[in-house]
Parts: sequence; structure tokens; C-alpha cells
Amino acid sequence: MTATRAVTRPSGVRIWLMAARVRTLPAAVAPVLVGTALAGYLHVFHPLRFVAALIGAMFIQIGTNLSNDYSDARRGADTEDRLGPVRVTAGGLVPPRQVLIATYLTFGVAVLAGVYLIVVAGWELLLVGAASILAGVLYTGGPRPYGYEGLGELFVFLFFGIVAVAGSFFVQLRHLDWEAFALAVPVGLIAAGLLVVNNVRDIDTDRRAGKRTLAVRLGRDRTRLMFVLVLAFAYLLTPVTWLFGPLEPWLFLPWLTLPLAARVIGIVHTRTDGASLNGALAQTGLLQLIFCTLLAAGLLLSR
Repeated sequence: MTATRAVTRPSGVRIWLMAARVRTLPAAVAPVLVGTALAGYLHVFHPLRFVAALIGAMFIQIGTNLSNDYSDARRGADTEDRLGPVRVTAGGLVPPRQVLIATYLTFGVAVLAGVYLIVVAGWELLLVGAASILAGVLYTGGPRPYGYEGLGELFVFLFFGIVAVAGSFFVQLRHLDWEAFALAVPVGLIAAGLLVVNNVRDIDTDRRAGKRTLAVRLGRDRTRLMFVLVLAFAYLLTPVTWLFGPLEPWLFLPWLTLPLAARVIGIVHTRTDGASLNGALAQTGLLQLIFCTLLAAGLLLSR
């Protein structure tokens, strides 16, 4: 640890907020809003199930972040020269054992929320919850972490898009409709875009650490192009359930966020410094939250 970091050591609460990476929580909240709003379009809403789904999603996200912090430090991926925020394990702010215990406790809260949902909505959610936690742990943990093999964006798309939106819809109605999967696609694409920005920022340090993310495999320029395509398809696919289904043109409401998307794309395409890309990451999280809130509003206005 450098002398500067020792002098500016944050408070205990701030350290744990850093470890939880609260800026990533929109990725957990957004799909629950969309899946629940689709159920609301069908005039079904169970408030306690919604709260439990929200708690489960957020604590799985926090547990995943803590697990990644611990695992990346053990593998030497979080070095002093990384451009992103300090990681608490690698930075020596919290002993590894405490981070590991916090990971177990956080996933425990998610499990408790999941138990309630299993009781009220069906055993199928046991599989969803177990797969989500396992995916979170194995992102950078285990013998062959998929995040080190360029599969991170795919898993984010699946679990923060398809699984989360369809699962939140299932929690309310105990069955699945095709619209849930169609709406999950743009949600998952923007969630994957979050990881793309993160990996563009860390491309150099990840390469040196042997972390072969998709950005490392593709290179900076092609990854930047991928980011544009991911966001473009998110917007283009949003009105599918209006074009081919029963929903209304209110589904175009998320297009109001296009100026924010353009601003983020501009930063990602022109900047390589950590401060700018950290800002772009935060703005992408904000983009996802506003995009999905407007999508949820469009669904409810279509009733």
C-alpha cells in the first residue's frame, strides 16, 4: 500500500460501501422493475413478492461484488496500477477472511429472500437463485473463472437480463409469457454494456494479469465498437412487444435516454484515463436505471 493511501484511508462504512460497489446496484434493480411492471400490465402485483425479489437481486449483486473482490485479490488481478476504484482486499483495507465472511452473510440474506419466494411462487425459483449465486461466485472464483475467459458479458446478459426479468415476472404470476423474454433482451444488453465499459477501462492491467476478458481478446477499438452495437440493439429491440404483440407505443419512452447513451459512447470512444472511464461506468449504470424505469412506466401506461 502506498503512503498516500495510508493517509487517506476511508472510514469503515465507506470501505464496505466500496466493497459492495453500490454503483453497480442499478443492474440488479432495473430488471426487477421491468419484470414486475410487465406483471402489472396484466393487472397482477404482489408487493411482498416484489420487495423480496428486489432484496434477493441486490444482495446477490453485492455478494458477487464481494466474492470478486476476494477472488481477484487472490489471483493478483487487482494491482496498484489499475484505473478503477481501490479494491478493499487487494488494497489492504479489509482482511481477506472478513471479505469472505461478508460474502457468505450477503448471500445468506439473498437466500432468505429466495426461501420466501420459493414458498409463495414455486420451487422453480430455487434453481434460479442457486444458478444466480453460483454464476456470481464463479465469475472470478473457482478453478476456471469464466470472467477470465471472455464470457463475462454473456453471463451478465443472461442473469441480469433474461433470468432477472423473466424471474421477476414469474414471481408475480407463476408462469412465463414470451413478452418477458423479449423485454429481457434490451435490459440484458445494457447490463452487459456496463461490463464492457469496465473491461475497456481495465484492458491493460487485465492483460498483464492474464485476465483474458472479451476486451483483452478483441482489443480496445473493437470493444468500443461492440459497446456501440450493444446499446444500439438495446434501443432497437425495445419496441418488439409493440410491433409483434399487444403492448402500446409507450414502449418508446426509453428512447428519451438516447442523449445520455450518446454522451457515454463519446467518452468510451475517446478517453482512456481512469477518471473519465469511471465516470462513464457510473453514467452507464444511470442509463440502465433510467432506461428500465421508463420501460417499466411504458408497460404500466399500456394497460
